[in-house]
Amino acid sequence: MLFMMIVKASKNSEAGELPSNDLMEAMTKYNEELVKAGIRVYSKGLHPSSNGVRISYPKSGEKPLVSNGPFTESNDLIAGFILIDVKSREEAIEWALRMPDPQGHGEGQIDLRQVF
Repeated sequence: MLFMMIVKASKNSEAGELPSNDLMEAMTKYNEELVKAGIRVYSKGLHPSSNGVRISYPKSGEKPLVSNGPFTESNDLIAGFILIDVKSREEAIEWALRMPDPQGHGEGQIDLRQVF
């Protein structure tokens, strides 16, 4: 079963601030554990939304709108993701719970979603 751990953005990640060295080491160790367990499929961090583009479809059948970042709804933005292949939803939750606070400032939030 494929699951995506979606790391939500924060004010710090949107400001382009890099995590502390301690957090970088903890995340590297966590990713190594995922690889060693044979469940990590892919993992990447994302640039802040100031480098992003949003395509929206406000009216059905009409041309989509293109908006350049930054986007102000930081609680709806994504800072990175990890795609894992596990045997069950429970196993995915267990691995998500092992992730260090991905923002390192008590701002971390992870959404866990199963992939079709």
